[in-house]
Amino acid sequence: MKTKSIVAYVLLTFTYLTSCDKFLEEEPRDIIAPENFFATDADAKQSITGLYAVIKNNSIYGQAGLDNWYDNGVDIIEPNRSHPIFEVMGNYTLSAVTADASNQLMSVSDTWQNLYRIILNANVIIDRVDGNGAISEDVQTDVIAQARFMRALAYWHITNLWGDAPFYSENLILNEIAQLGRTDKDVIIASVLDDLDFAQSNLQSDYPEEDRGRASKWAAAIIEAKIHMQAQDWQAGLDKCLEIINQSPHSLLTNYADVFDPANEYNSEIIWSLDFATDITGQFEPAFPGAAFAGNNYWRPSLFNPRLRDEPANAEDDQPLRDALAANGEEFNGTGLQIASKDFAEKFPMNDLRRPLNIMSAYEGIQLNHTYMPKFMSLDFENSPRFNHGDNRLVFRLADVYLMAAECENELNGPSGAFQYLNPIRQRAYETQAEWDLSGLDQQGFREAIYDERKWELAAEATRRYDLIRWGIYLDVVRNAEFETYSPNVNIKDHHVLLPIPLNELQLNPNLTQNPGY
Repeated sequence: MKTKSIVAYVLLTFTYLTSCDKFLEEEPRDIIAPENFFATDADAKQSITGLYAVIKNNSIYGQAGLDNWYDNGVDIIEPNRSHPIFEVMGNYTLSAVTADASNQLMSVSDTWQNLYRIILNANVIIDRVDGNGAISEDVQTDVIAQARFMRALAYWHITNLWGDAPFYSENLILNEIAQLGRTDKDVIIASVLDDLDFAQSNLQSDYPEEDRGRASKWAAAIIEAKIHMQAQDWQAGLDKCLEIINQSPHSLLTNYADVFDPANEYNSEIIWSLDFATDITGQFEPAFPGAAFAGNNYWRPSLFNPRLRDEPANAEDDQPLRDALAANGEEFNGTGLQIASKDFAEKFPMNDLRRPLNIMSAYEGIQLNHTYMPKFMSLDFENSPRFNHGDNRLVFRLADVYLMAAECENELNGPSGAFQYLNPIRQRAYETQAEWDLSGLDQQGFREAIYDERKWELAAEATRRYDLIRWGIYLDVVRNAEFETYSPNVNIKDHHVLLPIPLNELQLNPNLTQNPGY
């Protein structure tokens, strides 16, 4: 039985990586002790590459980590069958015990530990780089900005998921970290905003091709805007959104489908996406025993890809389905563990041009058993094999910012000035003005339209639970939704707004307390 604590799990590891054409496609070669590190500019830069490797871990952005805690158990996606990875959130059987890494294949504990691993590493990087005469001032500034962004990102997720939490921003020894109690969420968020301000002032606006995959100043800006909106500081939120819209190099694409085109993963709408590559081993932990056969590579698309043995709906269509896939150079080679929920599929407007990218109940005219979400599927078995995908992981995009600006403006001044931000999103989603034009709504009507528009536009992009909680409608929405695999609508309780502190963490740190209800 594993007994990993926040301290034991986050021991500092910096990796030397071989150079490659794309950022973060390198193969880890060696583990470098901190006392032997930070002697050159290259050392400092490589430490940031190590931080990105943690961010890309299975329990955060690599597979089903943050997806599980932000999207499962709400009203957009659900698994097509019972599975331990998704059961605790998808069916609200969360407890201190089921949160523990020793009890689940991918757990609350895994995400907790890896987010704190980022914080520990970021604090060490900042401490060892700041004022280091062996490192040039420009590199010091860039590395510290990247580390502070990563630290802010980790604490933002931690406060979203657990509320009050252990907090530190210095290079503490492990015994000190092990005794930290919970700090008020507002205190943590104040530090997050300070880190984000520094990051926006010092990160680049965009990056050359060899560094694409790094977070720019605009990734920091969108998190800041979200924090202001969560606090209902609508003016600060709007100001930050307009800064991104008017000053960043990003622009909306005219076609929704193009945003998710695997041949154009760095299109102008993407503010930040993490780049993955096929055949990179040793960088990530397997999600469950036996997964090592996949080389520990990126396999999030496999969660959305159909599993052939589940399909098609009618037995007589089996060979035609296989023939159609073969003709297209494709395979149903996934797990099918992330499908469109019954509620989402039935409510998604039939005339919305985004529907085919979010709802697939048939393939080449062949009816399927389950309803899939094509925008995250990758069926090209030659270039994107099962459990070994090279697809980018989308984190933030500009359409989100437009909808955020629309919401802020409506809350400040009503809908009259808010349509300028909503309309560009709806115009590309419908064929005629009669379909996309919502003029005439009052403030509450516009507010409710935003609830739906964010649901359709940003489906399964790890925003839904966060949005529902900040709107104060999370419990009502889940309780009134329909599901097939699990019964989150029946099982959800008021305390599920926060995740439980894992039992193992409570046992190892006497100063930690559990969230109410667990």
